[in-house]
Amino acid sequence: MKDKKIVIGVTGSAAAFKAAILASRLKQDGYSLRTVLTENAQRFIGVETFKALTRNPVFCRLFPRDNTFDAVLHIGLARWLDLLAIVPATANIIGKIAGGIADDLLTSLVLAVDKPVLIAPAMNKTMYLNPAVQDNIKLLRQRGYHIIEPEDGHLACGESGKGRLVDPEDIIKKIGGLI
Repeated sequence: MKDKKIVIGVTGSAAAFKAAILASRLKQDGYSLRTVLTENAQRFIGVETFKALTRNPVFCRLFPRDNTFDAVLHIGLARWLDLLAIVPATANIIGKIAGGIADDLLTSLVLAVDKPVLIAPAMNKTMYLNPAVQDNIKLLRQRGYHIIEPEDGHLACGESGKGRLVDPEDIIKKIGGLI
């Protein structure tokens, strides 16, 4: 897998720690990684964690002052990657992608990608089952996005139900089938 390149997009969820586990495992498996953290993701997990795990810069802003990756960062990342994995994906990011909104680095990157995009939702069970979220997921599937369903289990809010981010091993298996 040394020639396979993945961008992990991390959004603002308590499950963001599982994205770090995923990054560590993918790096050990020989993938080249870059990470994009949304502003809200940074409230749950730090940039330095992903820098250490991937041994690469972490991108957080659409127009960073110290960008050495590419003059137009979201286009450069889109051309570089073989797969974009959004782990965890909040209801907010799912809605933005479904609506074609590009108001930050991750959403701009999604619109620029012409390779597989894997979306791994994680949220409260009621949010996940909300008709708006379900409609957005259905629309994304119709557009060719790959969705890995959340699990039933204990949620960060203290409730139990469908909305728990799947195990990183399941995400790795899905990635292997896509690239």
